[in-house]
Amino acid sequence: MKQKVYITVFFLVSMVQVLAKEYHVSLTGSDSNKGSLEEPLRTINAAAQLALPGDTVTVHHGTYREWVNPLNGGRSNEERILYRVAESEKVELKGSELIKGWKKEKKATGVWKISLSNDLFCGLNPYIQKICGDWFRDQGREHHTGDVYLNDVSLYEVACKEDVINPDTIFSVRDPQGTQRVWCAVTDAENTTIYANFGEKDPNKETVEIAVRPTCFYPTRQGLNYITIRGFHVSQAATQWAAPTAEQIGMIATHWCKGWIIENNVIKNSRCNGITLGKERSTGHNLETTDSRIDGTLHYMEVIFNTLRHGWSKDYVGSHIVRNNVISDCEQTAICGSMGGAFSEIYGNHIYNIWVKRQFGGLEMAGIKLHGAIDTYIHNNQIHKCGYGIWLDWMAQGGRVSSNLLYDNTGEDLFLEVNHGPLMVDNNLFLSAKSLLDQTDGGAFVHNLFAGAINRRQDYRYTPYHLAHSTEVKGISTIANGDIRFYNNIFIGGKDKKATYGLSAYKGVKKVIYAEDNFFCNDAKPVEGKEQGVVSDLNPSLSVENRGDEVYLSLELDKNDLLILQAKSVVSSRLGKAALTGYAYEMADGTPIDINKDYFGNRQSVDSPVVGPFGQVTKGQSIKIW
Repeated sequence: MKQKVYITVFFLVSMVQVLAKEYHVSLTGSDSNKGSLEEPLRTINAAAQLALPGDTVTVHHGTYREWVNPLNGGRSNEERILYRVAESEKVELKGSELIKGWKKEKKATGVWKISLSNDLFCGLNPYIQKICGDWFRDQGREHHTGDVYLNDVSLYEVACKEDVINPDTIFSVRDPQGTQRVWCAVTDAENTTIYANFGEKDPNKETVEIAVRPTCFYPTRQGLNYITIRGFHVSQAATQWAAPTAEQIGMIATHWCKGWIIENNVIKNSRCNGITLGKERSTGHNLETTDSRIDGTLHYMEVIFNTLRHGWSKDYVGSHIVRNNVISDCEQTAICGSMGGAFSEIYGNHIYNIWVKRQFGGLEMAGIKLHGAIDTYIHNNQIHKCGYGIWLDWMAQGGRVSSNLLYDNTGEDLFLEVNHGPLMVDNNLFLSAKSLLDQTDGGAFVHNLFAGAINRRQDYRYTPYHLAHSTEVKGISTIANGDIRFYNNIFIGGKDKKATYGLSAYKGVKKVIYAEDNFFCNDAKPVEGKEQGVVSDLNPSLSVENRGDEVYLSLELDKNDLLILQAKSVVSSRLGKAALTGYAYEMADGTPIDINKDYFGNRQSVDSPVVGPFGQVTKGQSIKIW
């Protein structure tokens, strides 16, 4: 009987492979073609209207300026729809248009203008549309979703033509010396006129593009599951602010779907967000901004129950894989998502230059910003030159943050906000001036290197916790201010005399803190009066060096310095259960967790693991960490 079943399954899989089609897209093609290699289609979106489960869309070299809005999704991991770049070719998918015909403004050095018909924007003029939404901060003036790019570098929007002619120095992370290259737009019923200061550059001899589309790859239909996007260069879309209470549309956006794979792409120059794994519109859209009857916390609580009624569960939403992408120059986040990123895996990504222009702000700015990251595994990412590095906000129950490299961020490398646990943080390198902002209970911090300040906040909001490995709400509670575990970490103090290093930030915490086998140095301290490891009189220096695409760490510590601690292995039985939820620290599939490998994936000694993220470390050695 089993043999017949196997034969039937093999036959069905073979039939799917036979019936699956490959559609080719080329700039030399036509959308009236069949889509074969000999008769390719002209646009990716034309292929996206034809592709069915199991099909492949192969895109050939060139720049495609379009919004890909797929008609269908796949049926399963075995019957995906794959969008890929042809081997050894480069494909750019852009939300912008190339603009020529700039005219120089008289008696205004470096200033040019161009008037464009509003027909260019297909009814969605980003030079009229303001950036807005819940928890957005405009810093005193209007900002628009449109943008201007000179040789693939985003210029700075200013309020009026006079500011284009006489720009102020604008300081930013990307350009700490300031920049004079700015733009503004003036619109009427028929035309949009853009004024831009290009400095010494002639825009008609350079590559000047303007953002015209709100996204690059986004299905307007929900439930288009099992789509893979591989190998594209995606850039220059007029994306909108993505609050957790709003429809979230990045340059690549999943729109309340399941099982997408977004891999090996280069994603750059989004007005707000690179990738969104988030919420759809019907469950609420910027409610705090549009409805003042209750505050934002209660609005978001209502949104959560709306999403549950709208199918937020592992069966229908989430379980995405986002891996091995390079994401940069986005002014809100590289990756964000409200509820739609649950059960996902985010790894191998290089994220940098996020929120670097600093012209506007808000409460959603980070390299990775997720709400509802239930059982989400974030590991082996490099995140630098951002505001916050990783920000897990509400309902990260069962989540794990592991073996990430974070440095040169202006906010905390890791911000944990109103989660109730269990939540695992292990083997990370927190190397910025601020390592951790902890506003969460039930977190377990194991084998990390904290080289920056640590801050702890109490929170009095009622927020949800869930049944184990589920979106179903079990209850709501405030943060109890405790139930935290710190095992086998290294804490290195810094130069800021006003900052708090080590676990002394937890002084006065009401509930129990479990802390053993931690190594404190450079004036990093444990909680006063409590034994939490070894306080060393060593003052090891630490530095991070970029060598091209590689990153090296120099640390004046030796394995022998750390072996003064007779550390113990960290496993589920030692971690126990999160006090509020009552659930064990375990893998997403319910199996016990064992932190038996270091940052590099090398196995630690079971009997005497080395504290910190490295199983082997030699004083003065320059360690390649990326």
